[in-house]
Amino acid sequence: MSETLRPLILVCNDDGFYSPGIQKLTEVAQRFGEVRVIAPDRQQSAVGHSITISQPLRANKVKMPSGLDATAVNGTPADCIKLAHDKLMDRKPDLVLSGINHGSNAGINIIYSGTVSAATEATILGYPAIAVSCSDFDEDADLSGCADAASRVIQFVLKNGLPKGVTLNVNAPAGPLKDLVWTKQADSRYVEEYDGRVDPFNRPYYWMTGKFELLENGSDLDVSVIDEGKASVTPIQYDLTAHGFFHEIKKNVL
Repeated sequence: MSETLRPLILVCNDDGFYSPGIQKLTEVAQRFGEVRVIAPDRQQSAVGHSITISQPLRANKVKMPSGLDATAVNGTPADCIKLAHDKLMDRKPDLVLSGINHGSNAGINIIYSGTVSAATEATILGYPAIAVSCSDFDEDADLSGCADAASRVIQFVLKNGLPKGVTLNVNAPAGPLKDLVWTKQADSRYVEEYDGRVDPFNRPYYWMTGKFELLENGSDLDVSVIDEGKASVTPIQYDLTAHGFFHEIKKNVL
C-alpha cells in the first residue's frame, strides 16, 4: 500500500446493504480508511458459504440510508466478495469487514452464517478479514458495544496483520462494551424441530424452529463470554482437516 493512500476497507454483510448493522460498521470503518461497500441486495442470512453458479450476477449502484454510495449484488455474501475481488474494485482492499450482523454468530452458527462466510471468503482470497455480529436480533438494538469491539479489532489487525488462513470472528451483546476477550468456538448444535402444517391446497409443508444447545462449558468459549455480557474474538480457519486425528491415523495402513 502506498504511504500516501489510506487503507482501503471493503465492507459486506448478509443482511443487505440497507441493514442498520452495515451502516454502523461502515461508520467505524471510515475512521480507519477509505471504504467501499459491496453487499447483497436483499436478506441472505444463514446462506453459509454458498455461491451462485446457475444465474448471472448483477451489481447495481445504490445509496445507503446514510447517503454513502454502495454496490448491491443479487447474490450471496461470498458472491459479493468474489465479485469485488475480480471485477468491482480498482485496487485491492487492505482489510475486509463483514457485519454488523443482527444475531449471534458464535458456536455452531459460524457454519451457517453468511456474515462469517463473507469474511472467510476474503481470507481465502488473501485479505485480512473480520466478521462482526450482535447477539440481539432486534434491528433497533444498541450496536455501540459491537462498534467499539470492531474498532479495537480493526486497529489490531491493521497493525499486526493476521496469519494465513485465519479470520477473526467478533460477537458482542447489545449495549455498551464491557470487555473484549479472546475465545474459542463453543461446541454446540441446534436440536431441530419442524412444525408441520398444511397449505390451503392440502399439501404438507414444514417450518423449521429448533433450539440452540451448548455441548460444553468453559470460561474461554465464545457463547459463554457473550452470556456474561462481554464481547468475544475467535480466530477461525477454513481448513477443515482434523489435524489431531490425521497425525494419529496416518500411522495406520489402509
